This record gives sequence, structure tokens and C-alpha cells, in this order.
Amino acid sequence: MNGRSGPGAPGGLLAHLRRRIAREGPLTVAAFMEEALLNPSGGYYTTRDPFGIRGDFITAPEISQMFGELIGAWCAAVWQGLGRPDPIHLVELGPGRGTLMADLLRATRSTPGFNGAARVHLVEVSPALRARQRETLAQAPMSAPPVWHDGFATVPEGPLLVIANEFFDALPIRQFQKAETVWRERLIAIADDGTLRVVLSSPTPVEALIPRELRHAPEGAVVEVCPAAIGLVHTVAARVARDKGAALIVDYGHPRSALGDTLQAVKEHAYHDVLADPGEADLTAHVDFGALARAAGEAGAVVFGPIPQGTFLTRLGLAARASALSAKANATQAGDIAAAVRRLTEADAMGALFKVLALMPPGHAAPPGFGT
Repeated sequence: MNGRSGPGAPGGLLAHLRRRIAREGPLTVAAFMEEALLNPSGGYYTTRDPFGIRGDFITAPEISQMFGELIGAWCAAVWQGLGRPDPIHLVELGPGRGTLMADLLRATRSTPGFNGAARVHLVEVSPALRARQRETLAQAPMSAPPVWHDGFATVPEGPLLVIANEFFDALPIRQFQKAETVWRERLIAIADDGTLRVVLSSPTPVEALIPRELRHAPEGAVVEVCPAAIGLVHTVAARVARDKGAALIVDYGHPRSALGDTLQAVKEHAYHDVLADPGEADLTAHVDFGALARAAGEAGAVVFGPIPQGTFLTRLGLAARASALSAKANATQAGDIAAAVRRLTEADAMGALFKVLALMPPGHAAPPGFGT
């Protein structure tokens, strides 16, 4: 994380952050992220549609319809393995533009009974994105209109399938740094010139928050912890174990807890200073899949993965789906399909950095994509 920000425009979210810091003292990185991403009047996600070529970044569902279609095939197969529960809550966390859900539902029409059983629930806090999702799903094959939620807690009880693609990377993290043999929290403060900067807290009893295998890290080491992600995964996993369901998490990050400052900002498809222009750039951090797996296991779910996204999509039949689409495409379209396959699966693109984690009820066999 860069330690300084640009001057920013008068007023707006930067001025709000200055006032809050002056009133409350330095903010945790988590509090800064919450403000920058979700502030009702100036947050990045609450005020715009950031996806696509005209936005700031492109997610897998926007790269190719094949991604959502394969996730749909996964959901249909898991639903059948669960005994075809009817109804089943089909939940997406952070649905973006609704593209993944639309592609998923189109793909599952070929599975008798699935679309009739599915009740779509979208966990989305952004009014702008809710409006876009409503447009995208207006003609989707659903037995009932989708229901929007501010959080997972209000999703009804009962069997469920939970999909989270590039959701956990945007949840607010806390950062800790080893300084003078003790862990101190990184905080966001105001510099003398009015810009934002990083400072370290006084020594506090935070070692219990640090993953056990990282506590003896060397001087200067940085550890990121995401309490929101751990708490949410624990809740989802408990529901999966109790109510007979499954969850699929796709995101970029570490297969196990690791050292390092991974907080980054992206604006107009390029990296941006994290502390500059709060509310005008996306903020994300690498997901600690090791921490998610531990939390899910403690809640009673059976954990599969994480495995690389490229491996997962290949096992689900991405090559066959690409071949079928290419057979009906012109030369330009076929080239686009081939490029999408490379971007989704190759190690130097999304194939290795992005990981996939599945949560299943006790006693359930490995779901599609996770077997040998």
C-alpha cells in the first residue's frame, strides 16, 4: 500500500474521511475500505456500475458466457446429487451486472426441474447494480422473481446453493505489521498536508488475530486478516451443513495463509494509488483461502479445494463447450472464444491466480470439478 494520497478534490468522500479521522482518530484499513467502497453517497460500488470495458475491471462472466454456463452445469449436477430439493435457494453473493446468474439459468434449462425449483436470491448493497441486475434478469427463465438482500443473513432457511465469484476479495481487511518484535495494526491517518497516510498503532494484544503459522514472521512482515470473510464463510458453511446445500467460491488469492500487503486499487483497468481518490477506484485484496477453509470446516461443512480456476473449468468441460460454440461461429467469433478460454484458464492469466473452493454437507462426495 502506498503511504500517501493525492490532494483530492474539495468536499466529497475525502473530506468526509478527514472529518471522521479528526473526530475518531486513525481508521483501520477495514474502516477505510468500507467507506471507500460502500459509503452511501460516495462509495465506489454504491454510485456506479464498475464492470466491463467501459468500467474499471472485467470479471470472468463478462469475459465469456461459458463461465456462467459451466457454473450452471455445476449447480444442476450438485442439485441432483443433493436429491433434487424443491424449492432450493439459489444465492449469489455480489452478482455484479447479473451476467453470471443469467448465463447460469439459461444453461440449467436443460436440467428437468431445476429452474422450477430454484428461488433466486441476490445479495447486493449497491442500488446502481441492483437496477442493472434487474434489467439483465428481466427475461431469465425463473419460476419466481429474484429477491434482493443487503446481506446473507436474510436469505430464507432451507436447502441452498451459494455462488460467490469475485466477492470475497472486496470485503474489508485489517492489516498488521511486525514492528519491534510485536504486531501493530496499520491505520489510516491524516498527514500535515491533508493527504491520507499509513501509520502504525501502539502495541496492542492482536496476536490472536494472526494465523498461528504466521505469528513468528520476521520484522517488517505484513499480515492481512479479513474478519468479515471468515464470519460470512462460517455462516454459509453452517447453513450448507445443516440445511443440505453447497457453496462455490471463486476468487483470486493464496491457497493458504501467507505474508504480504496485497491491498490494491484499480481504476480504468490500471493499478491506482490505494489512498488517492477514495470512492473513485476499486479496492481489493487477495483472499486467504486457507482461513476460509478453516472457518468452513469448523462450521461443519466438508471443504474441497482450493484448486486453480483453470483446472476447475477444464474439468467441467470448457474445451467441449468452446468447441460447440466455435462450430456455429464465424472466424472472428471463434478467435474471441479461443481468447476467452486462454484468459480463463492459462496460468499467466486467470487460470492459476484464481482459485475455487467448494463447501458440501457432511458425507457428500466431491462435487464436479474437484475429483481426480
